[in-house]
Order: sequence, then C-alpha cells, then structure tokens
Amino acid sequence: MRLADKTAVITGGAGGIGRAAARLFAEEGANVLITDLSEEALAAAIDDIGSNQVSYCVADVTNAADNDQMIAVAEQRYGAVDILLANAGIEGAVKPTLEYDEATFDRVMAVNVKGVWLGLKSVIPAMMRSGGGSVVITSSVAGLSGGPNVAPYSTSKHAVIGLMRSVAKEYAAMNIRVNTVNPSPVETRMMRSLEEGIAPGAGTAVHDRIVERIPMGRYAEPIDIARVMLFLASDDAGWITGSVYAADGGNSA
Repeated sequence: MRLADKTAVITGGAGGIGRAAARLFAEEGANVLITDLSEEALAAAIDDIGSNQVSYCVADVTNAADNDQMIAVAEQRYGAVDILLANAGIEGAVKPTLEYDEATFDRVMAVNVKGVWLGLKSVIPAMMRSGGGSVVITSSVAGLSGGPNVAPYSTSKHAVIGLMRSVAKEYAAMNIRVNTVNPSPVETRMMRSLEEGIAPGAGTAVHDRIVERIPMGRYAEPIDIARVMLFLASDDAGWITGSVYAADGGNSA
C-alpha cells in the first residue's frame, strides 16, 4: 500500500494511461480524483475502474479556474492533495511544419504545456499546506528527440521537461518533487490516431513498423506506464526530483 492515506489528482483521467494509473493508485491505498473534459467519459472510466476510492471532476486543464477548482474539490473530498499526475495531453495533427495550421498548434501547446503549468500553479500551494507532495508529468519519447510531421507535439513534450526541471529546483526545499515520465508508443486511442495520421487507412501496418523499431518488441500497455508513475508518486522516490524517466522498451537506448 505505497499510497496509503494519500490523495492523487489525475488529469486526462478518462484516457488509457489515466485510467490505469487511477486503478493502480487506488489499489495502492490512495484516494483518487480523475479529471477530464467529458463527464460521460469520466463516468465510464469510474465504472471501468470499479473502486469507491476514485471519483471525478470535469475540468479543462487550459483554464486556470478549472485547475483551481479540481484541487479545491480534492481537498474538500479527501482533505489534502499529495500527488498530481499531470497527464492530460493531445496529439494534434500529423502534418509537415509548413502545412500545420496555427489554431491546432495553439491547442497542442495550450493543453500539453499551459495545462501543466496551470496545474502546477494550482497544486503547489495545496502541497505546501500539507507539507509536500509529488508531481508526475506525462511527457513522451517525443520529448527526448524530434519526429517528422509531429513538430508541435514534440515541441510540447520537450517544453514540459524544461518546466519540470525549473519547478523541481524552485520547490525542492519545500518537499515538493517534480519529475516526468516519457513513454514510448502505448496501446491507446492517441496512438491509433497517430498511426492513422501517418498512413490513412493503413494504421495497422504503421503499428507493425513502429513495433519493429522497439527493442522489447511491443508497444507499452497503459499499466506499464502507470507503474513508473506509481513509483515516482510514492515515498520510494523520496530522493528523486527534476528527473526524466524514459519508459520506452529500450527505444531511446
């Protein structure tokens, strides 16, 4: 029970990684508040997770008031906030840079970077009130190297590493730890979208080509990523802050 008596807020909680993390965190003793844009999707996630330790709150991470509200809801329901899993993210479009439209670029940056920044601004005061905490940010292997036709996504995932490193140094003395997890492709809706974007109508073939380049020979399952997040959220990682954790089956070796 590595998260006994702790409370976690998970953004993007209706998605594959968010659901897996919520289920695992609850199994490890945490009270969990999942947030996302769609109440219908959140309700479905709650049914799928099947734990009375997990509840939900509709929130848009690009909105400062929504970030403040989700932290306030967690404090009201559970007494404190010990963990923020800043997991909400979008892939944008698969297009060359010269063909990319400004509105989609802005949306990717708003969700993937501004959303994390606003989450930090909302949760850090709560963590200071309770004596510390752990923030785990979902980045990507696309935050460790570039990739053709996904420049905004890759840019956003590089950006949150810089954000993480700065905030980790600012608040380490207050026992607030901040780290990133950088997954390789995961068996989720996002990867289905990217595969189809790379080769419309041939997503399965794209999937197979990507698998061939992963040393461990498969995509990650959401639980593979959730287990790394659990470690970083727990006291087992009490001396770890400002670090980048590649969970990529050897992809970046």
